[in-house]
This record gives sequence, structure tokens and C-alpha cells, in this order.
Amino acid sequence: MEKEKVVLAYSGGLDTSVIIPWLKENYDDLDIIACCVNVGQGDDMEFVRNKALSSGASKVCIENVINEFVEEYVYKGIKANAVYEGKYLLGTAYARPLIAKKLVETAHREGAKYIAHGCTGKGNDQVRFETAIASLDPEIKIIAPWRMWNISSREDAIDYAKSKNIDLHGITKEKIYSRDQNILHISHEGGMLEDPGNEPDFDEILVMTNPIEKTPDAAEYIEIEFKEGIPIKLNGKKLNGEEMLNALNKIGGTHGIGVEDLLENRIVGMKSRGIYETPGGTLLIEAHKYLESFVLEKETAHFKDIIGQKYADLVYNAMWFSSLKCAFDAFVDFTQKNVTGIVKLKLYKGTVKFAGMASDHALYNESISSFATGDLYNQKDATGFIHLYSLPYKIQALNELNSKKNSPQVKYSFKE
Repeated sequence: MEKEKVVLAYSGGLDTSVIIPWLKENYDDLDIIACCVNVGQGDDMEFVRNKALSSGASKVCIENVINEFVEEYVYKGIKANAVYEGKYLLGTAYARPLIAKKLVETAHREGAKYIAHGCTGKGNDQVRFETAIASLDPEIKIIAPWRMWNISSREDAIDYAKSKNIDLHGITKEKIYSRDQNILHISHEGGMLEDPGNEPDFDEILVMTNPIEKTPDAAEYIEIEFKEGIPIKLNGKKLNGEEMLNALNKIGGTHGIGVEDLLENRIVGMKSRGIYETPGGTLLIEAHKYLESFVLEKETAHFKDIIGQKYADLVYNAMWFSSLKCAFDAFVDFTQKNVTGIVKLKLYKGTVKFAGMASDHALYNESISSFATGDLYNQKDATGFIHLYSLPYKIQALNELNSKKNSPQVKYSFKE
């Protein structure tokens, strides 16, 4: 009799490495298909494939979706200027719905009724995966070992992996950080970071980015060209999404750009501390903000700030496939029609500074905005405008003066 199938979201890291033998012990009637979605985490995919097979998977599916991840997920957030709680550029949150989509597609292709994942019962990702899967196929059943087994810590997971002779590829109880990496970012949690009283040891932690002390002593200038909100060229060279982020990660990482120490509010209600490295994404979103300030009129720009914050909340809170997020995308796309131009940035010692920009759609007009009087703006016109603009405040002040003059307070009555 043919076994039922389960598709496991497999990375080759600690959590998913121990799941394969655990599934074989507890679900001997299931055929395990490991699905590894490559969103730019930099892993050796052949090593990952062989590790999954040696651990007991019957089949391994590798999905290479790096460019799709950048152009269909990350760039949507860049256009929205989405930043969660003022710091987090949503590197993990963007990747999860795409990974979930590929898991569902694999399950459909392989005829699997189950999807398993290695997310802990304390984290955001269990919510993101399962909400996305439910949005795409509500009939698929979920197996979440971290909510079921008696492994209670990463130390326990290491001991279990050793008992099953699983290669942990450098993971030890001393190097206990939980990391998630893709082409947009790398996050670091656990270990000494769990105590908010500890200063991060950036020499030990950072992977994509130089500590400030090791950055160059000379500034570097770059130019990013956008077309309708999408970055298309770096220093005059046309690049696709994957090429753009790879290039900017290298440049930004060299100068220590985009490192954040964030104590964030998780979906599940607790606070969590993480170190995030997002060098290329930081450069893109800063350049995009500068360009928008140049081409968007006031009320659109101000309202888009509100939408951007809410957009970040939706993405963080596992609502990528929600109708509200789709509606926000439509609004954001409409605002981007004139977000076309070139932005020049100066990078130095972890900072990103504005160094110039140009656009055919600029709403800034030097002849109007300068202190000299030009043909389009006569400074004398401001007199009438100020009289009208200040009228409500004059009326309010006059009412207060009259109230003081007519004390005691007048009682009002209405005639029949």
C-alpha cells in the first residue's frame, strides 16, 4: 500500500534537520519529501539535498526563486516604504509567503496531504507559514513538531541530532544563534542576545556587514535609478532584482549599512530581541524615500506614510494574501507612476546620506522654492492666503476675548 506523503519545509538547519528522523519515528506511514526553497540564503544546495536524503527523506525538491523573491515580494515592500516598528525591513516576513506558496505547489505536484515545518511554538513564522498555506489550500493538513514533541530548547535539539548522527554543520551549544538568511537580510536571535542587558558582539555576530570599526575610512558614492518605483540600474548598469540586491549587499555591507538591534513585538504577543543585517535593502528604501519626496505631492506623500506603516504591519502579521494587502498594493502602484529618476547616495561609517537626485517628474521647482521672486510665484500673493488660512484661528481668538469681556457667562436660550 502506497504511503501518504508529507512535504517538509527543509533548510538543512538545526530545526528541520531533526524533524526528518522525528517524523520517521512518529509517522512511519508517511513518505517524507523535503522541499528546500532557495531565496538567496547562500547554502550549498547539493549539500542540503544530500543531507536531507541521508537523514531519511525519500525525495528532495529544490526551488530556486531568488529573483522572484526580490521582484515580486521585496520590491513591493520597497515601493510601500514598509518598515516594521521603525527598524525592521521584513526580510523573513517577505520570504515566508513565497516559501509557503512553493510548499503548496510541491504538495499538489506530489499528491501530498500534509505539510510540515520547523517553526517553534513561540515564533512568528508558524503563523506566517500556516496562514499562507491556509490561504492557498485550506484542505492541506499541518504537522508542527515543535508544538508536539518533548524537545524544549535548541540544546535539546542538538542532543537529539547527535543521537541520530545528523551533521549539524558547525552548530554547537556554544554557537547557539538562530539565524535566518536570504538575499535581503540575515537575522540573529538566541544565545547572549536573549538578555537585553548584553551588548551585541558584532565581531562574532555579523555575517553580511562589517562592524563600524572595520569599515573604510573613505566615503563611497552610488547612484540608483528607479522606474515607477522599481530600482532598475546601479551606477548606470541595468540589473535584475537578484543582481541589484547582491551588488548593494556587497557595497552596503562594506560600509556597515543596515544593522539594527531591535526588541520587537511578535505576532504571538511576546517581545523578542534580534539583530538584523539588511545592507542592500536599506540602501534601496532610503533612495526610494528620497525620490518620493521629490515627485509626490503633499497629501499623497503624507497618506502613503500611513499606508506604508500599515503595510509593514500586515506583512509582519502574516497577511500577505489578504484582500487589504492587495488593495494597498493597488494604491501603492498608482502612487509610483511618477517615481522615476536617479538618486545619489553617500555611504560612510554605517550612514546613508543624500547626495543629489534628478527626475523629469520633480515637483520641486527652483524658481518657485528659492527666496527670489519668479514668474510662477509672487511673494505678495501670500498675504491673502495667510488671511484665509488663519481665519478659523482668528475667529476662535475673538470668541475667547468676547467671552472674557462678557463675564459672567451668557446663558443661551432658543425661541419657540
